[in-house]
Amino acid sequence: MEKTLAANSFEVFRKVPDVPPEELPGIVDHYRVERDLAARLRNSTRRERATLYASVYNELFRRVPTHPQLTVKEDPEERQAIVGRQLRFLSRFLKQDSVYLEIGPGDCALTARVARRVGQAYGYDVTAELTEGLDRPDNLEIIIGDGVNIPLDPDGVDVAFSNQLIEHLHPEDALDQVRSIFRALKTGGVYVCLTPNRLTGPHDVSYYFDTEATGFHLREYTHAELKALFLGAGFRRVSSYVEGKGYYFRCPVGVKLLLEHLAWHIGPRLREAMVTHRPARPLLNMVIVVARK
Repeated sequence: MEKTLAANSFEVFRKVPDVPPEELPGIVDHYRVERDLAARLRNSTRRERATLYASVYNELFRRVPTHPQLTVKEDPEERQAIVGRQLRFLSRFLKQDSVYLEIGPGDCALTARVARRVGQAYGYDVTAELTEGLDRPDNLEIIIGDGVNIPLDPDGVDVAFSNQLIEHLHPEDALDQVRSIFRALKTGGVYVCLTPNRLTGPHDVSYYFDTEATGFHLREYTHAELKALFLGAGFRRVSSYVEGKGYYFRCPVGVKLLLEHLAWHIGPRLREAMVTHRPARPLLNMVIVVARK
């Protein structure tokens, strides 16, 4: 079986965890490029990042043409399966007249599917590199911005969604972006956020080389950290979900917080054993939250 990288619903860099990095085509060069570009972001000022997010991502996709976010489009069946699982989760929050906002939509495959079910859809990103050739419904608008500020009128969005996006933000920008999403939402609107759990990371390309994320995951979060961030931005309630075999289930927040507390204090070896086996792995691998305004 050919050893290649491919993107799934969540973990782009966990398809072949037991294969030495040198046996994965292009992975070493990818790591070096992404680590160096990420360092530019980590060491930048807020003012510089207004244009730097777009610049470094455009450069990454140019220098790493085998990046999973580019190659996933080459397997339509796999891509549609991913989109189908995400749409199944989102459908519980959507109505025919909903206004939908996706932050960091990538190739907009999911955004386009959602657009056919709602009144208006927006895809917000820092680059249009991944949406070239998109067959876009009339009610889907793609917005290119600075990666932090959402340029939509306040109180107009019913459902906001991001999948593996917030970990790509500079830690100084995360609260500002969440506050911007909060402003865009209607009262009672929800922000559905999926991000890899820091306890089981790193989840970017540095998974093969480092113990902490050094690529474009500028900060990975635990459930407790993300909940605190959202409450600090003004959200009144944060619910938790888990994913299993493509389905999503409500999970008591306290269960996740307790497991995270245990995993954090038992040490790296026991933690690795804990999170690689069920039932802990689905509970700790991803942070899946729904924040309500």
